[in-house]
Amino acid sequence: MDQSEKLLMRIEHILSVASDLVDEVARLKRVEEECKILKEKVFLNQFTVAEQQVFALALDGYSGQEMQLILSKEEATIKSQRQTIIRKLGVSSMKEAVKNFNIWSTNHQENFFSLDKLT
Repeated sequence: MDQSEKLLMRIEHILSVASDLVDEVARLKRVEEECKILKEKVFLNQFTVAEQQVFALALDGYSGQEMQLILSKEEATIKSQRQTIIRKLGVSSMKEAVKNFNIWSTNHQENFFSLDKLT
């Protein structure tokens, strides 16, 4: 086997390893996204289903009145659920609850090793 054939074999091996690494990075990105979703689900499990619906709408920026229309609930019900969420999170307002959730979510996402730097 001459030197050029050896060089070609080494190049093929390097390309194979690089391809495997690209596949592994893609897999790790999927795992990272799944972990983020699971952490958010664990966070939201402290709420009842109804409170989760209200909080999800709050995260999307809906007002209390819009929540009433979307969920077909009375003002008092939405207000009560919002107050329960605020109490459970130990904050003073729904805006603060949303802000804290967004900060929490971002911080937990950043705790994963950054796969974006690999691609």
